Amino acid sequence: MEKNLTYEEAYIELASIAKDIENESVSVDVLAEKVKRASELITFCQTKLKSTESEVNKIIAQMENANK
Repeated sequence: MEKNLTYEEAYIELASIAKDIENESVSVDVLAEKVKRASELITFCQTKLKSTESEVNKIIAQMENANK
């Protein structure tokens, strides 16, 4: 996975792969490659979302502690 890939870029690429597969514009020769890439992108997006959720929860906890 590219180091500088953003969530938005991954999501756009994933949507493009899904559209290609749905439209059957992917040849059988590259189908497995596209599915593998989609799997990598899904894992990347899930990890990014979990990381962001964790950071947001930490910030909220800090704000709540500061207001006590």
